[in-house]
Parts: sequence; C-alpha cells; structure tokens
Amino acid sequence: MAKLGKRTRAAREAFAGKENLSVEEAVALIKANANAKFDETVEIAMNLGVDTRHADQMVRGVVGLPNGTGKDMRVAVFARGPKADEATAAGADIVGAEDLMEAIQGGKIDFDRCIATPDMMPVVGRLGKILGPRNLMPNPKVGTVTMDVKAAVEAAKGGEVQFKAEKGGVVHAGVGKASFDEAKLVENVRAFVSAVAKAKPAGAKGAYMKKINLSSTMGPGITVDVDNAVTE
Repeated sequence: MAKLGKRTRAAREAFAGKENLSVEEAVALIKANANAKFDETVEIAMNLGVDTRHADQMVRGVVGLPNGTGKDMRVAVFARGPKADEATAAGADIVGAEDLMEAIQGGKIDFDRCIATPDMMPVVGRLGKILGPRNLMPNPKVGTVTMDVKAAVEAAKGGEVQFKAEKGGVVHAGVGKASFDEAKLVENVRAFVSAVAKAKPAGAKGAYMKKINLSSTMGPGITVDVDNAVTE
C-alpha cells in the first residue's frame, strides 16, 4: 500500500496547479503518470449544459474511434435463423433469442454491447429494466437495432463507442489505453469530443460544453481547454 501511496502522491504533485491544458499536454501528462501494474484506460468526462429530464435536451450518439479503444468488446446479438448465423460469422460472442433473454433475466450479463434485429425487439423489450440502466438496451438511433448485424458487430469489435448524457448532463467514456501512442490518444479524444459536439440537441441553451476532464483509471483528472478540444 505504501508503494501505491507514493505513486498516487507523485501523480498528484505532477498534476498540481495545472488546468485547462491542450489535449496534447493533458494526454502527455496522463501517460507519464499512468504507472499501475495494468494497462490503464484513458477516460474522458464531459459536463454539458443540458437537462436530461427534458427530451429535447437528451444527448446520445455513437462514434468510431480512429484507433480503437484497446478493449476486447464482448458482443451479444438477439437474432434467429440466417441473421443469427451472420452474427456468429461476424464474431459475436453470444447469439440467441428467448434463451438469451432468460439468461439475462437470470443475471448473466457477460457482454459489453447488445445488438438486435428489429423482429427480436418484442423479446428484448422485456429486458428494459435490466439493460436500460446499464446502457445496453439496443436502440436504432445508435445502430444496435438493425438487420445489418454483420456491420454492427464489426463496428462494436472495431472500436465504436456509444455515449449518452447521464443525470447532471455528464457524458463519459474510455477513449483508449495508456499504452497507446500520444498521437493516437489525441486523435481518439478529438474524435469523441467532435461526435458529442455534433450531437448537440435542439433544446440546449447557453454554453453546451462546460467542462472536459481526462484521467487514467488510477490517476487524478486534469481539465482540458474546451476550445482547444473542439476542432470544428
């Protein structure tokens, strides 16, 4: 524990007094202080000027990170017949119908993304209270309710990230691993910020992007200059 304490202390000292950095500066600082015994995830949290209690201020979308997430995504697909075969061939980890629904109802949720063909939604709909709070419910708006299950599975496996504003207007996601090259992390961060910028809802009033924070799994956070992060 003392060793971990030293690492934490050193990281806090390195971050002290620094704020509103450029994306490049923030990524370099985070990489230099990501010293855990595992490959830490680089995480982004964005505070948006929206009230998610209002439907016209909901922020939701999907973005394909140019350099992937570095995470092995486990994908579940609700499909039957040829579409089930298509999902399996595309690399889906779990494929099923009522049997998959029953497994999930029994508490077995060992996947990171859930995809469904439209005809399966009456079955999937029974799982709303389970999958919804985990942001796993298939939704046509982010391409997870589709007949093109091959493309959806490949996108999920290839580094596609979904985002949704939570209570308080906060959007967060993993945008790569600390082992990534700095340039690749910077590219991923800018791609994510750009996608959230494009998802600005019609009902948003005043400043939309209020604060952007980057951190590693075990490290402190650092604020990023919003104007620098937005490339549009």
